[in-house]
Amino acid sequence: MEKARRTSSPSWTAAVALVSLFAVAGVAAAGAPPPRRILVDTDMDTDDLFALLYILKQDRSQFDVKAITISANAWIDAGHGVDQLYDILYMMGRDDIAVGVGGDGGISEAGEIHPDVGGYLPLIDQGMSTVGGCRYRQAVPPGRRGGRLDTDTNGGLRRGFLPQGHRGYAPLRQPTAQQVMVDTVSAGPTTLLLFGTHTNAALLLMAHPHLRRNVERVYVLGGGVRVAGNLFTAYGANPFAEFNVFGDPFAAYQVLHSGVPVTLVPLDATNTIPVTEEYFAEFGRRWQTTPEARYCFQSLDLVLRRHRRPAPGLHGSTGYYMWDSFAAGVAFSSMRNGDANGANDFAELEYMNITVITSNKPYGVRDGSNPFFDGRATPKFGLKVGGVHSGHVQTGIGDSFCLVPGSNAGRCQDGYTKEVTGSEGVRVRVATSAKPNPVYNSAFDREFSKNFLEVLNLAKQAGRFNISTQFPYYREVLYKPDFINVSRGKPVIFDMDMSPGDFVSLIYLLKAPREVIDLKGVLVNGNGWANIASIDIIYDILHMMGRDDIPVGLGNTTAMGNPTLGCNNVYAIPLGSGGFIDSDTLYGLARLLPRSPRRYTPESTDDPEHRQPLAFEVWQSVRRQLLSR
Repeated sequence: MEKARRTSSPSWTAAVALVSLFAVAGVAAAGAPPPRRILVDTDMDTDDLFALLYILKQDRSQFDVKAITISANAWIDAGHGVDQLYDILYMMGRDDIAVGVGGDGGISEAGEIHPDVGGYLPLIDQGMSTVGGCRYRQAVPPGRRGGRLDTDTNGGLRRGFLPQGHRGYAPLRQPTAQQVMVDTVSAGPTTLLLFGTHTNAALLLMAHPHLRRNVERVYVLGGGVRVAGNLFTAYGANPFAEFNVFGDPFAAYQVLHSGVPVTLVPLDATNTIPVTEEYFAEFGRRWQTTPEARYCFQSLDLVLRRHRRPAPGLHGSTGYYMWDSFAAGVAFSSMRNGDANGANDFAELEYMNITVITSNKPYGVRDGSNPFFDGRATPKFGLKVGGVHSGHVQTGIGDSFCLVPGSNAGRCQDGYTKEVTGSEGVRVRVATSAKPNPVYNSAFDREFSKNFLEVLNLAKQAGRFNISTQFPYYREVLYKPDFINVSRGKPVIFDMDMSPGDFVSLIYLLKAPREVIDLKGVLVNGNGWANIASIDIIYDILHMMGRDDIPVGLGNTTAMGNPTLGCNNVYAIPLGSGGFIDSDTLYGLARLLPRSPRRYTPESTDDPEHRQPLAFEVWQSVRRQLLSR
């Protein structure tokens, strides 16, 4: 039988061409490596915000940020940190990124790590609850002038700039740090970037050793190998440690010794990339074309107002360095060029044999400082008797064991990332210095300094809006009642520690007839059921009730008779559920309040009239009013 001849038609030719096009595209796509999966663990300090925004601007076809978890035992308080993170992600259009914080799990006396340990405490002090002391965190000031109050509020800028997203902390529904970490790493090979203490990462690797194979590499901002430490509050006890590693030395040891490849960006490198006056001026002149760039500049401005130290000329250091952002730049450059041995655009790197000191010699002593060994027949986690973890462990910044008579530098080495020989250490790739900018006499004396501003100002993946552009008709208006012809009742000053019950009482006082109760002022102390940054909730409630006339005074963050960095009473209140994280967010309800024009504002502000008054100043002002009647 004769076969019929087939003639090609235009439609058939087009179909074949289309199939061929898809085939070529498929081959190209198959040849392109998938984007690197990224998990960031951060303590949400100001320099971490710079790093996060830099990371969120990276090419998503190369790097896919899957999750961010919060390191809750260092520079941020969990409730304030998580809501700021949600708002940053909302500004950047990244509500797809999972966020984890806290958790109420514990570690048993036998060393069994239960699910959802919150990372509120260093591993050495973690029991079966979120109640504990501040052995290491004591080095972080809790209040003003660069302490946690300024970090929690970002110097008052957070609420005046960031838009408010749809996500926020909600009790019982907020994913925990460990949930997010386990889910992310279980889903595929993941690179970890650690910008805070190592507690969360250590818990992940210790409790789920089978997941180590899915951790491609860990990039760490922390430590100081061949330079002095930076514990400015505790140098007299420990001149060797850097804050991130000191926050949980045993956790840092576990991460470095886990067998996962590690790249360390220590003080050795970050000390070589200061923020100079010339750099800051250039940032302000030309590099604020996106919301994220403006947020970084304004944040840096606030930090430098309280951080500057005298320095000669524009090239002198302000005393502030590009810590976390530089570490992020080193990490992404390494990932682009090949993690293990590839060149790095921003840093000189070399391999070193290092370890993390977790206790002090002589080893094997039992002096009550080391819960891993003291009072135990069997050391916790199966640690070796007489081993490197069995010595004296620093108990605080005033530990007498650490103090050297006649010297302003102590002898304790807890948290020291020490270069060693032999099997005691592990091979780690270490950044030793920032690469200079090859352009002579530039405002950017380091290669990364320019790249940071270029990336922040890219139009691609730029932030969508800030609070004023999110709500174009938003105006900061103070509402003050007219009580001229109203008789006044008994004058009252309300002193509160900002527990949820205190807020109920405040609303009750505001609802009482003015003829009965004349609320003259609110005083706030930061050593009770909420961290001092929750003062902003008071401002919002007063604004909601139309009482922006009532002054709010900031009290102490520690109890009377205790030093500013004391923590004698912190054992009384849980850090997790039912404690600080719920009080600081008013159980998630604080975000539903209208945003007051008044907010915590540091004393370094340009406008002294809007500076946060102290409790005693409010007391004196009310007293003068009453005496003048």
